[in-house]
Amino acid sequence: MTGTATVVGAGIGGLATAIGLRRAGWSVTVLERRTGPERYGAAFGIHPTAQSALDRLGVGDALRDHAVPYRDAHIRTPDGTPIARLPLERIERKAGRPELLISRPYLLDALLAGLEAFGDVPLKLGERVTDVDALAAGQDLVIGADGIRSAVRTARFGDRSGPRAVGTVAWIGIADIESPVHGETWGSGRFFGLTPVEPGRTNWYATAPEATTAEELRGCFAGWHDPIPRILDATDPATWIRYEMRHLYPALPSFVSADADADADSGTDAGPASAAPVAPVALVGDAAHAMTPNLGQGACTAILDADALTRALAAAPPGRAGVIGALRAYDRERRRSAQRTAFASRTLHRFMSTERTRLRDGAVRLLPG
Repeated sequence: MTGTATVVGAGIGGLATAIGLRRAGWSVTVLERRTGPERYGAAFGIHPTAQSALDRLGVGDALRDHAVPYRDAHIRTPDGTPIARLPLERIERKAGRPELLISRPYLLDALLAGLEAFGDVPLKLGERVTDVDALAAGQDLVIGADGIRSAVRTARFGDRSGPRAVGTVAWIGIADIESPVHGETWGSGRFFGLTPVEPGRTNWYATAPEATTAEELRGCFAGWHDPIPRILDATDPATWIRYEMRHLYPALPSFVSADADADADSGTDAGPASAAPVAPVALVGDAAHAMTPNLGQGACTAILDADALTRALAAAPPGRAGVIGALRAYDRERRRSAQRTAFASRTLHRFMSTERTRLRDGAVRLLPG
């Protein structure tokens, strides 16, 4: 079916959803509270399942133009001893293609270009949504893709679920040198990750106790194996990005709000004829299931949300009942899967950040090679 939709948020999930809806024939408007496209951030890992979703959205080739494969990465101790391999080879054997890494700005550029190719999808910057019901009036659907502090989620689901800090500060950056090793190094209460991002450069991320400042970060990893100190020295601290790690808690009971059901199609009295029905809402990405970054699945889950939602809507019969049925199908396909990923990522964060390193490292050594 087709209809009119407003997507709130122009991040990965919002842009991917807008592209999927427009490909399905919907009339789409995208609202973004920022006054310009996001240009910050480091590398995203894109799992083969998310790559397939991007192929269905028509932007897979643009992804591959700037992505690099992620292979041969280990978990190490601070002295550089490898204790396990990351399961990248198993992923590639199973999927027939490797996991890819791409700089966040490149992925956003690919999605923006995919949206602009239609020529008729307004992207309105500097638009802060405060009245979701007013926005939904006269629309067939509203998509909340507005992040962990989602105004759309709060308006339809209340504030019971919201950002929850995990007590750790994360830092990310890109160094202008190429690391000879990739993977993660796990210490006591902190860890450091190194991945490729493009030739001659290395994406890095680190976590440290919440009170750690930029001036203290290098000291947190002094004495760790090469090239970690060199990577930090090769990155201008003015370009480091710091954020307090948070996740959405508690998990939402649904990713969709369609309480009015199919009033117009079922014969139920929907109130005065002059009152337009309020559009149902679907949440995607961090608005639905923001997670810690330990599994590197935030972008992938947002892309998979967009793909599942727009596939369900494309296959739905006409009318409000069709929209609501598609939203429920989307919720069945994505909610438990995404919430399991979020729970696993949060659990991994606690495991990686423990100070009981001997027990943790012994367990990691038992992982299959």
